[in-house]
Amino acid sequence: MAETASRAEAAEGRLVLDLEDGSRRTLHPLWLRERCPCPECRDERTGQRLLDAWSLPLDTAVAEVREHDDGRLEVVFADGHVAPFRLGGLAASLERQPDERDDIVTWDADLESIPEADWNRARQDDAALYDMLEQLRRFAFVVVRNVPPEMDAAADVVERIGPMRRTNWGGVADVKAIPQAFDLTMTTRALEPHTDNPYREPVPGYIFLHCLVNDAEGGDSTLTDGFRVAEELRRSAPAEFEALTQVRPEFTYVDEDTILENSGPLIELDPRSRVRQVRMSNRTDAVAAHDPELLDRYYRARRRMTDLVNDPGFQLHFKLTPGDLLIMDRLPPVPRPQWLQARHRPPPHAPVLHGPRQRRQSPQGARAARGRRLTPARARSARGQPGAMAARGMIQAASTCSPNGSRAKMRRIIGSKNSSGRFSYSGSKQF
Repeated sequence: MAETASRAEAAEGRLVLDLEDGSRRTLHPLWLRERCPCPECRDERTGQRLLDAWSLPLDTAVAEVREHDDGRLEVVFADGHVAPFRLGGLAASLERQPDERDDIVTWDADLESIPEADWNRARQDDAALYDMLEQLRRFAFVVVRNVPPEMDAAADVVERIGPMRRTNWGGVADVKAIPQAFDLTMTTRALEPHTDNPYREPVPGYIFLHCLVNDAEGGDSTLTDGFRVAEELRRSAPAEFEALTQVRPEFTYVDEDTILENSGPLIELDPRSRVRQVRMSNRTDAVAAHDPELLDRYYRARRRMTDLVNDPGFQLHFKLTPGDLLIMDRLPPVPRPQWLQARHRPPPHAPVLHGPRQRRQSPQGARAARGRRLTPARARSARGQPGAMAARGMIQAASTCSPNGSRAKMRRIIGSKNSSGRFSYSGSKQF
């Protein structure tokens, strides 16, 4: 319920509001002065401040308050400046402002239905696009149906939202098993559940996996919500949860031309102690030689987190068909596409962890996809809403190869988040 105020007065150089719930709030004079909305202090077109608020005198004080019957309020400062406010507006500014975390859905194996969208509608109808992005924000993943199963069709979806971000891997990087691979995703080695590219700053935000072929036996995707895992860890093992927020592993990627380094806790909290991001990358992390007692708590906590990520009770299983596009939030929950009877776990934002956990031979069939990345800030803009976004993280784990060594094809596009936690980089991956 919105706060309302019944009256205001100046007291000891400050502004005192009497709220209609019977409480009183005292406002600092500098807090008021730097928020002055008059044309002298704030640009009417951009809403940006014109005065140098950081240089205001520290002894700024409220000298007088003039109330008007229509709710207008004039705050007169000791230097004579008059700031026009509305009594109701000041009262409302005291409330905690809502953000995009307020109505997110954390989920586990009991999620009743998979969030879906129809590309035929979303490509032409802004309301349908908004609904698609809202589902992505709330659930950290969405399956977009009816995207043509063509090599570059996923790019149309990305461009409908915003531009892709290029990295050292280029715009679209096809990832498949190759000799002298520069990354383990391009080998036949089994990959543990992981979050993508934690060594980047900002880390990748949204991952687009476009299914082109999936006629292999099995071919399921498995997703795990990183926020849900973190919530359970906080509930059932608070000491372990705390340990994972304190130790900051270093994440490193090196190839012939590039060195990428970043650091951060496996569970990162925001200023309100909510889970902001989840990280998980066995291939690229290393912790410093901290006190053995601290590391003992950390390693025990990490094992408990791994057990939860691998618990079927936290996993969703479904199968993508050609033309389906799976969009995952790399910074929120922990989705992980499981392909061909293999498991993919999504990474953190910090909302989803992901990554092939093991590769198994499939008796028959193929599977293919392409992928790209996008920034979360651009996704928010496409929805027409500002606000902070968290990184939940999709965890993926494993694709299956056919006996002759060929694999089903997917193209992956990965979007990157900004510093607040959501989208960046475009890349494509063949499993």
